[in-house]
Amino acid sequence: MLAPKAAPATAGSGISGVVLAAGTANAGVKVKGQGPTDVIVREVTIQPGGHTGWHYHPGQVVAVVKSGTLTRTLDDCSVEVSGAGSVVFEPGGRGDVHIGRNHGTEPVVLYVTYVLPKGSPLSVDVDPPACAPH
Repeated sequence: MLAPKAAPATAGSGISGVVLAAGTANAGVKVKGQGPTDVIVREVTIQPGGHTGWHYHPGQVVAVVKSGTLTRTLDDCSVEVSGAGSVVFEPGGRGDVHIGRNHGTEPVVLYVTYVLPKGSPLSVDVDPPACAPH
């Protein structure tokens, strides 16, 4: 019996691509949407001294820190610091309240992919948790 021949590879034509940001998620990333799902990619810039306000996302978020240093305070008031090339994964939902801050001297630039239930807002503003200074 003859083995099937492999099809020759074909080079692309008329296509180009630009890597906007790249990072490595050391713990891995598993993204899953249920039912109709909106996928949105957005560039987010936080100026020096700026912050996102306390919020959560209705779905999952994967962000790559393009430049600057992002400091996130989580709902238990623990702090995570992510520099350029870092990947930030947020599982989403009301139990994932956080605030992002830029304590640095250069803008924080993030490339953010949102995986949200269809029609959901990108984020929902909330009051700070009890452990946060008011």
